[in-house]
Amino acid sequence: MSVVEQITSALRELSETALRTADTIGPQLERAAVMVQDAVARGGTLFFCGNGGSAADAQHMATEYVVRYTRNRAAYPAIALTTDTSLITAAGNDFGFDHIFERQVQALCRPGDLLIIHSTSGNSPNVLLAAAAARAKGVAVLAFSARDGGALLDAADHSVVIPTQRTDRAQELHLTIEHAICDIIEATL
Repeated sequence: MSVVEQITSALRELSETALRTADTIGPQLERAAVMVQDAVARGGTLFFCGNGGSAADAQHMATEYVVRYTRNRAAYPAIALTTDTSLITAAGNDFGFDHIFERQVQALCRPGDLLIIHSTSGNSPNVLLAAAAARAKGVAVLAFSARDGGALLDAADHSVVIPTQRTDRAQELHLTIEHAICDIIEATL
């Protein structure tokens, strides 16, 4: 297969996954948008977390809310729990890697905030502990995952589960969906 064929094949696969997602999880998307919109409208902070590529997605989305997506507007409060290397390494060293997000949620989140978790497997112990810590504080949890949603499906208040086994395609669609939600919020608030 040529380079062009490999690239166009990847684009077609992404397109097919996006269409399958659009056709099968519409109600999940509306509820996710409402959760984010409600948190921003009431002045809550959006907290994002995830591991690996999902950590990058968490940082990316927090930036869209603080800086802007497509419109100049007031900054919305958003924090990626993946960016403070001193805190992450101290928590990892002192309590274990499983607790790096949990400790931050315990310290920073308040009722009215929203914890947005990115985890394609839905089974990473550190995001599951973060979800439990958020719910213990009365903070809603929105999860973006794939496959069967993993244990995060039950740990979150609401989950958007991309119907794919591929991590990369799920992450690409998480960003697409979250960009669309951010665009809606910028247009309405």
